[in-house]
Amino acid sequence: MSRVVVIGATGHVGTYLVPRLVDRGHEVIAVSRGTRGPYHTSPQWDAVTMVTADREAEDAAGTFGDRIAALRPETVVDMICFTEASARQLVEALRPSRPLLVHCGTIWVHGPALRVPVTEDEPRTAYGPYGTGKAEIEAFLHQETREGGVPAVVLHPGHISGPGWPAITPAGNLDPATWTTLATGQPLALPDRGLGVLNHVHADDVAQAFELALSQPAAVGGSFHVTAEQAMTQRGLAVGVARWFGREPVLDFVGWDEFTRRAGAEHAEVTREHTTRSIAASIARARAVLGYEPRYSSLGALREALSWLVANDQADVGGRQFAGAEPAATR
Repeated sequence: MSRVVVIGATGHVGTYLVPRLVDRGHEVIAVSRGTRGPYHTSPQWDAVTMVTADREAEDAAGTFGDRIAALRPETVVDMICFTEASARQLVEALRPSRPLLVHCGTIWVHGPALRVPVTEDEPRTAYGPYGTGKAEIEAFLHQETREGGVPAVVLHPGHISGPGWPAITPAGNLDPATWTTLATGQPLALPDRGLGVLNHVHADDVAQAFELALSQPAAVGGSFHVTAEQAMTQRGLAVGVARWFGREPVLDFVGWDEFTRRAGAEHAEVTREHTTRSIAASIARARAVLGYEPRYSSLGALREALSWLVANDQADVGGRQFAGAEPAATR
């Protein structure tokens, strides 16, 4: 097995990835800011070497890439790179040793879709700093691979969900009141007749894809979507969530001005950012090349997320109990 450096190791995906790598026999060096531990602890973390680094500050000083190269990795998993300049600094430091570099991208390298499901071969139509930055990194890493430099794999997750942090709700934003509304049978306002598409994925399924990428030489030089098997419309998610509480949702389809008035400008803008893209990503390539098989449906990932939020007093479902015995991990 290999020596793996995970940058951003205690984040959403790293929380699940690091124990997976330890179980596979890899020597794992976990790089993080050191401000907190993983979202969930497990015995495997006892076998991990922890390294504290402030990437933003060290990037600015021009030292971060050399810092990672000095750890002598055979594989680098980069979860927290957001600009081409940051990626370039890391790659230039890694060129002498040429370890495998597995980068975390985003399905937001795609803008509004012309064909669905969206494949990795679609022209990049990203907009906004986040998606544009990730698309630029992807292009740079693939050029680097083609030119015989650092070999790279790019994974593009959907809306990463799971226990431990707020998840994108059926309203397309992070407003916890959405959970209350659906659980208690209040009217939920949705724009565009609730037909905006959201493509969730459980953090452990993303971790699965990263783990697989380490052992698939055919993946080098490629990009792969990593999402639940099916994207869902907002109204579909709303129906699913309400049924957890033994009811049908009361949906109020409104225009954007009225939605903004009810949701508030900040939440409405987050919804607009998600639903104007409405990406339904194909995972056929990840299945064929990586052997990726998501354990969680979109609703399964959200159910685990909401269960944790309720248990930790971060979401109010009006004292309602989840109905039925549907497992969270389900296709």
